[in-house]
Amino acid sequence: MLSVEGVNLHYGAAIALRNVSLQAVPGAVTCVMGRNGVGKTSLLRAITGAHPVSAGKVMWEGQDITRMPTFERARRGIAWVPQGRDVFPLLTVRENLETGFAVLPRRERRVPDEMFELFPILKTMLRRRGGDLSGGQQQQLAIARALVMKPRLLIMDEPTEGIQPSIIKDIGRVITLLRTRGEMAIILVEQYYDFARELAQSMSIMDRGDIVLSGPAGTLDEDDVRRRLSV
Repeated sequence: MLSVEGVNLHYGAAIALRNVSLQAVPGAVTCVMGRNGVGKTSLLRAITGAHPVSAGKVMWEGQDITRMPTFERARRGIAWVPQGRDVFPLLTVRENLETGFAVLPRRERRVPDEMFELFPILKTMLRRRGGDLSGGQQQQLAIARALVMKPRLLIMDEPTEGIQPSIIKDIGRVITLLRTRGEMAIILVEQYYDFARELAQSMSIMDRGDIVLSGPAGTLDEDDVRRRLSV
C-alpha cells in the first residue's frame, strides 16, 4: 500500500535521509525506531509531504505521490499524529475533532460515536479547550482527530512520549484494534522498545539517516535492537 523507495532528504546542505526504503501494508504495524536525531521524523515528513525529498519515490496505493502536496495526501487517506500532539489549544475538544472534517465529503462530516468508545475520556470533555487537557488526554485527542479523517494510512510519531503508563496501555489497545480490522496500514515511530515489540509486525531501525536493521519483528535480535537504541 505504501512504498518508500530510495528516498534522500536534505535540510539545506545537511542530509537527513540517505537512500531510505520502507513499506507499510494494511493490517500491520510498521515500527520505525532509533535514537533522537537519526531521521525518524524526517522520514514521516517525506511520507506526508511536509518536506520535499531530494531523490527517490513515495508510492501510495499504486500512485507516485512524491511531489504531491500535503493536503492532497491527506485527502487520499494519509493521516499524521505528530510528535508533541499539536492540538489547537484554544479550540474545544469537539472543535479539534472537527478539524478532521476538512478532507471529508460534506455528507460524511460527523464525529463517529466510535471515537468516544475508543477514547471515553474525550466524551466528557467536549467543551474543554485542548490546551487545558493533560498530555495523555491531548495525545488521545490527537489520535482521535486523525481517525476522524477515516485514514487508510495512520502515521504516529512517538505517541508514548511523556505519557503516563495507563494511557500508554489505552493507546496500545486502540492500535491493536485498528490493526486487527485489516483496513488500515499503521506506521509507528517509537523509542519505547517494549511498547513497539508488542504491537509491531515489522521493524526498521534507523541510525544517521539510514535504515540499518529491518525485518519481521519476531526475527530481529532483541539485544542488537536495544543496543542500537541506547544512547
